[in-house]
Amino acid sequence: MGSRELLGQAARLASSGLLLQVLFRLITFVLNAFILRFLSKEIVGIVNVRVPLAVFWSLFLGWVWLRLLEVPDPHVVPHYGTGVVVFGFSAVVELLGEPFWVLAQAHMFVKLKVIAESLSVILKSVLTALLVLWLPHWGLYIFSLAQLFYTTVLVLCYVIYFAKVLGSPESAKQQALPVSSMTDLLPSMTRSRTFVNWEEAKLTWSFFKQSFLKQILTEGERYVMTFLNVLNFGDQGVYDIVNNLGSLVARLIFQPIEESFYIFFAKVLEREKDATLQKQEDVAVAAAVLESLLKLALLTGLTITVFGFAYSQLVLDIYGGAMLSSGSGPVLLRAYCLYVLLLAINGVTECFTFAAMSKEEVDRYNFTMLALSSAFLMLSYVLTRWCGSVGFILANCFNMGIRIMQSLYFIHRYYQKSPHRPLAGLFVSPVLLGTFALSGGITAVSEVLLCCEWGWLARLAHIAVGALCFGVTLGTAFLTETKLIHFLRTQLGVPRLADKTT
Repeated sequence: MGSRELLGQAARLASSGLLLQVLFRLITFVLNAFILRFLSKEIVGIVNVRVPLAVFWSLFLGWVWLRLLEVPDPHVVPHYGTGVVVFGFSAVVELLGEPFWVLAQAHMFVKLKVIAESLSVILKSVLTALLVLWLPHWGLYIFSLAQLFYTTVLVLCYVIYFAKVLGSPESAKQQALPVSSMTDLLPSMTRSRTFVNWEEAKLTWSFFKQSFLKQILTEGERYVMTFLNVLNFGDQGVYDIVNNLGSLVARLIFQPIEESFYIFFAKVLEREKDATLQKQEDVAVAAAVLESLLKLALLTGLTITVFGFAYSQLVLDIYGGAMLSSGSGPVLLRAYCLYVLLLAINGVTECFTFAAMSKEEVDRYNFTMLALSSAFLMLSYVLTRWCGSVGFILANCFNMGIRIMQSLYFIHRYYQKSPHRPLAGLFVSPVLLGTFALSGGITAVSEVLLCCEWGWLARLAHIAVGALCFGVTLGTAFLTETKLIHFLRTQLGVPRLADKTT
């Protein structure tokens, strides 16, 4: 399959995945907003901050959660111990579906992935809402059972789909799958009669180390909160709600694009070869795509940063009421809007970097990540002691900035000897930058005058001002960023690349 066909396939999968994500996430957004009205900040802090860490480590250090960490007041968070065990069991169930997830990811079954995960999340949210309404005294039972239900549905979706596909030889052949039956996904001896392919095991070990370090960098603030007790359970709950709300756009827009185009870059480019030694048409297409993705990420991130500053308090008030819109919530979300800008750029740059790196370069990058992990954890602790929960977001911004710089250096070096300059996607026209600045100023004044103590009429007026500014900004982008608009029309709208370089 040529680079253009791969690009068309990746673009179709990204766009369809994006539409499905938006539809399903909208449903779960409404359900979660409803559930928040019936929960205390303390139980939200336990479930959203401590639980993800314990699920990640449940197979290795499950006893830490029960024996070493602070146990919450049973009157505030009932059934803590049993809930911990159920959460750990849900992690085991989820691991059973990992081979199917890898197979789906490698063959770009993005629709399957989006539908399976979204259906599982929706059913989990529905079950949580029903249990919160009918059996609120169950405490942590509610969330542990909902998590187990989520992982079971997720695994069953993959198992049922591949059982159906592999049960039909014609369908399996049409999909060009490397396995012919469900038993092929189980552990087995290789052709050389060895249980482990050591060449693949070494590459897997490199990516495992990278994933471990990324876990520290991604979830580092949770470790600091959990083990150093810099925030109480209530503050942890507010922080994590804001964190999840702020990252919603990243999950909706950036994640489907990053996952689809990572596969595209990995299939078009060869890891062990310099750009000048590869097929130049593939290198040119990859450069054009990378430039457009960088511009898309930059403009989306700037939009969220500019408009998010003036609408953070209103969004939190609508989503969670006074529990979120008062206190530190609005400040956290405003800071997180800046972090989303860095998150968007880093997602695209690392998407390309990890697809093009050789094994040796991945190992070197792991050492850098190790040093960055230590610095990030220490900085998180210091900044949180200095300026409260917003310190976690500032530490994340530092972490993301360093990672972006590393990826930009790799991309610059990768294309240095070629005529292509994909990093030009990080430059925005002065007219568009001026429009962003003007919109930010107008919406900031609108927030002071109209939001959020003057009733719903004033709030609607504030929203109308933002909609007008957003429309002007979007129109300016259409007029100034013609290359990006061409890419979006031909790839995310039409499945073929009409012109690689416009």
